[in-house]
Amino acid sequence: MAQYLGPLELVGDRWIIGDPKREDGLCVVLTPEGIEHYRRAEPAPQSVVQWSQFTQLGVHATYWKWEATRTGGHVGAFSNTTFYKTGRDGCSLQGLLRPPHEPWSVLYTHHKRHYTGSHVFLLKALVRKLSEAKALDRLGDPQWLGAAVAKLSPVTAWLPSSGNRLVQETIENLGA
Repeated sequence: MAQYLGPLELVGDRWIIGDPKREDGLCVVLTPEGIEHYRRAEPAPQSVVQWSQFTQLGVHATYWKWEATRTGGHVGAFSNTTFYKTGRDGCSLQGLLRPPHEPWSVLYTHHKRHYTGSHVFLLKALVRKLSEAKALDRLGDPQWLGAAVAKLSPVTAWLPSSGNRLVQETIENLGA
């Protein structure tokens, strides 16, 4: 089974977004109940949000760890792209919680490794498509998510239309 898709990584029997082992590492643990946000060396989560509370969820990921720094944010401010965030929010999950439609956001720590463009795109598409399908709880099912990652992680060449189609087919074939 594949062990990661960009910042999403299987650690033991849990899927985690971010690197909890780095210095002041922040990570997001995907559980059957919802999302738990942790800081390294702290036993209790900083926050917990149930899947049923989300009306929308998205993930941002930078390709290189330096892009998630203040310098990366300054460089990114001069780029000509709107779908790719840099700076502190470059490694984050952002969503909208049930009424009163409260915005929600947490940061995670970039791994030391580089995230490939295809992995970043496919992870974003997976979360977006599950959000649209009102099936975000699938992210908390380790077997389901493992099967999805196994299908998506080998992809190295992609175009947005073919990547979105592959993610949609994967979701449908795995039953979401």
